[in-house]
Amino acid sequence: MISILYEDKDIIVVEKPPGIESQRARGFEPDMVSEIRKHINKLSTNSREAYVGVIHRLDKPVGGIMVYAKNKKAAASLSKQVSNHEMKKVYRTLVCGKPVDNFGIYVDYLWKDDKTNTSQIVEKGKEGAKEARLSYRVLGSGQVNDQEVSYLEVALYTGRHHQIRVQMAGHKTPVLGDRKYNPDGFSGRGNLALWACSLSFFHPVTGQKMEFFSQPKGQLFSLAEKYVK
Repeated sequence: MISILYEDKDIIVVEKPPGIESQRARGFEPDMVSEIRKHINKLSTNSREAYVGVIHRLDKPVGGIMVYAKNKKAAASLSKQVSNHEMKKVYRTLVCGKPVDNFGIYVDYLWKDDKTNTSQIVEKGKEGAKEARLSYRVLGSGQVNDQEVSYLEVALYTGRHHQIRVQMAGHKTPVLGDRKYNPDGFSGRGNLALWACSLSFFHPVTGQKMEFFSQPKGQLFSLAEKYVK
């Protein structure tokens, strides 16, 4: 199941497929932690259960690059980089419509509704609201089934619940295929058109800068190649 982009004794960088949980799943559904643990156990003579530290998360329908720690020291270092905004994450997405500007920065306040597992843009003063910041640039646009679609590159500066999906929907350009935040929109075919395409961080032991890129995959992204220029 897992596609490994890099691995050493401290970290493992993988490409998560859409439809798989990035952390431990309930019941018998597959998840990335369990699959990585199986992989490590196959290569190890140690009888103890392998350590797999979750550093960041991707929504279940989102695919792309993730890094996991293989020991607690590496996990602490990588988690600190996340807290200090030193870990850089870039996404590619297809959205319905076209942003007003070809480049922009969105700064909103998001509030998570635990009952519905959704988030929404709210006023700054609402209790529990957190700042959400991202930047985007338009890579192209075109017509798909009489619907204008734009191909964007999005850089995240904060890591809020469903952040890209909520902010894009809130700014009138919802992510293609997002039935949660755009249930009446054109859904296309396949999974959500959101992919974690680039990840950079500093190696937790050597300090070396690590950079990885993954080309978006899936039926929806094939539309970008065909219609979006």
